[in-house]
Amino acid sequence: MSETTRYKYPLKLPASLKETAARLAKEDGVSLNQWIATAVAQKIGAVETAADFFERRGARSTPGDLKRHLERAPDVPPQPGDERPDA
Repeated sequence: MSETTRYKYPLKLPASLKETAARLAKEDGVSLNQWIATAVAQKIGAVETAADFFERRGARSTPGDLKRHLERAPDVPPQPGDERPDA
């Protein structure tokens, strides 16, 4: 079994985030350090999973696919709040 290398990283958090994270760590029965490490690992997994999904999905797409989707979209004015800022 290989040994895991660990690094110290001075993390600066707003007090409200630190307090909430500490409370959640306590509720989970783990240290704040372990809770933050797990949260970072979950975020990395989500971002990498999404990036992989879109990369695979994009590899199968063609410019004609976008055109077909746009042709099916209704030709209606934007709802209030959906206008383009430069319009």
